Amino acid sequence: MKKHIIEQAVVLTSVTKWVFLSSVVGALIGSLVALFLSILSFSEESRSILPFPYYYTLPFALALTVYIVKRFAKDAQGHGTEKVIEAIHEHNGKIKLVTIPVKIIATVLTIFSGGSVGKEGPAAQIGAAASSLFASIFNFNDRDRKKLVICGISAGFASVFGTPIAGAIFGVEVLIIGAIMYDVLLPSIIAGFAAFVVARAWGVEYSYFEIVNYANIALDWQLIIDVAVAGIFFGIVATAFIIILQQTHKLIASIPLNDILKAFLGGVIIVILTLIFSDAYLGLGFDTIKSSLSTDQFIYNTIAWYDFILKIIFTSLSLGSGGSGGIITPIFYIGATSGNFFGYIIDGNIPFFAALGFISLLSGTTNAPIASIIMAVELFGIEVAQYAALTSIITFLITGHRSVFSSQILLLKKADNLDIELGHSIDKTEVNYTRGAKFRKLRDRLRRKSRTKKSD
Repeated sequence: MKKHIIEQAVVLTSVTKWVFLSSVVGALIGSLVALFLSILSFSEESRSILPFPYYYTLPFALALTVYIVKRFAKDAQGHGTEKVIEAIHEHNGKIKLVTIPVKIIATVLTIFSGGSVGKEGPAAQIGAAASSLFASIFNFNDRDRKKLVICGISAGFASVFGTPIAGAIFGVEVLIIGAIMYDVLLPSIIAGFAAFVVARAWGVEYSYFEIVNYANIALDWQLIIDVAVAGIFFGIVATAFIIILQQTHKLIASIPLNDILKAFLGGVIIVILTLIFSDAYLGLGFDTIKSSLSTDQFIYNTIAWYDFILKIIFTSLSLGSGGSGGIITPIFYIGATSGNFFGYIIDGNIPFFAALGFISLLSGTTNAPIASIIMAVELFGIEVAQYAALTSIITFLITGHRSVFSSQILLLKKADNLDIELGHSIDKTEVNYTRGAKFRKLRDRLRRKSRTKKSD
């Protein structure tokens, strides 16, 4: 009895400690993210003062971004989340404070000029850096620092997405493929809620989508088959995006030119592509996402079938050339527009499949199916839950052992007949095919029969 009381007292003390710490950290990050979003919104509105199309500034903005990041904070390069995952796994969550202002400036420059990036990665990196600073000020040990930094990621995502539960779960699930750190679950959810509430109190507005009118469909076999096929299609799109993103980065990195010059030339290429096609693939692209999900037939029919393909190209070039910003918003864009296209192909409910694509691409490219399913409920309503669960899991499996976050630790094989050494980051993991035991027995039997015939 005495041991039981002591155990409960220790657990209660720990819970109380993390409820307090995660609330404070969440509120702090909610305020920082609100400031970041306000600056970003102001910069986008300021485009109108230019006497020429704003995207003409992109080559100069990318070059300046690369210079600032290389000069002051190299960890601020790319889409942010990747560096945070790396910091947790390899540096006990230690992140330099200078990352916050550099990341804000670099992201604002990139998005203002039309770089095809998002805002959630920088928010997560800002949250993680602020949490790391908090841990340093109060001299926390490495274990508590890592937990606080994970809370910072969750708070950053929650306050940007406007989905406190999904954002919090995403911050935990995205670290390791095949495992969730349950000891950080409570503080992450509390930090996510605190950040969301505080950001909203500062005036941050979020978009939610009413899909009851077209998601409340009877669960029949034809619909199940359509949704399952959609999951496979989204898995192929997710795989293509990951491969093109990585190969573009490698190709640009291999060019024997100065990084600043390469950034400038990359911006020039994006401007040329914009003049050829459209400026709809620049920046956040949130208007296109909303159009894909609209229940108004006139609006969702404005989406071109190739929009998701061009968005993949624009995003890969923007990040590969040195742009700074998140990758989740482009994933939402690609998912929603590819879902729109799939719905058109099967003559199905187009906005419904756009919603499934929105969620499923997040699941497949980031290996976060649980957070994606919860986000479907928070954004679109409970009516879409069963469909989103099916497509998200199928997309997660079809994408294979790939991710836009190469520092994720792999602890799960997505198929039995694969030879994988688990426990390493994805970029250091080799995947080989191994034939099953039944196939080997059949092969050996056929070989014995062949040898017997020859000897006769």
